[in-house]
Amino acid sequence: MTWHGLSPRPSGRGARQLGREFLLILSTSSSESALPRLIAKMEHLGVSRAVVGITVPTGYSFNLDGTAIYLTMATLFVASATGAPLSIGEQVALLVFMIIASKGAAGVTGAGLATLAGGLQSHRPGLVDGVGLIVGIDRFMSEARALTNFAGNAVATVLIGTWVRDFDRERAVEVLSGRAPFDEATFVDDHTPGPSAPDGADGAPGRGPADGPVAGPVGRASGETAGR
Repeated sequence: MTWHGLSPRPSGRGARQLGREFLLILSTSSSESALPRLIAKMEHLGVSRAVVGITVPTGYSFNLDGTAIYLTMATLFVASATGAPLSIGEQVALLVFMIIASKGAAGVTGAGLATLAGGLQSHRPGLVDGVGLIVGIDRFMSEARALTNFAGNAVATVLIGTWVRDFDRERAVEVLSGRAPFDEATFVDDHTPGPSAPDGADGAPGRGPADGPVAGPVGRASGETAGR
């Protein structure tokens, strides 16, 4: 719904604009690695710098959709696998508890598993031993959590920008249609020194052809030889 009307294929266009960031998150298994690029991409899309500067960092702390979903579903799986299913009331209470617990999860690899263990220890201590059942696949789940968190923050930034009417829709249409591509050179830190002009025509630093004869003993000896 957020991208609707901005492009003939809004969802696909939006995912394509963040394709490099998705690959980066898959390789690092952490959404923190793509934080600077997300800020730059959202500003390039047309969201004002003020909205991006507030929404994106805040979302990385309080808008962890993937982590909240993972904590709830993983707890239900552990409870079912260990033969201790939860009632509807316990599931609702667990959902609220895990959503709140996800706000304190750090955006680093494996933080969701640590938050899950801590949440179970506080809510249902008898299920903590079942966390070992999902440790083996946590790497893949961590990638899924990071991708979901990143996509949720991107959508939330556009949504907040639209809500406060600080979002340039015309600019977004140009970006999503490919007429205004993002300049990847803005993330290249080039320290290559530029060409420097020679100090002198003969290649000797500090002197040129108009500097006159060389002073000192060598210059005087040359003058005496020429005068003889």
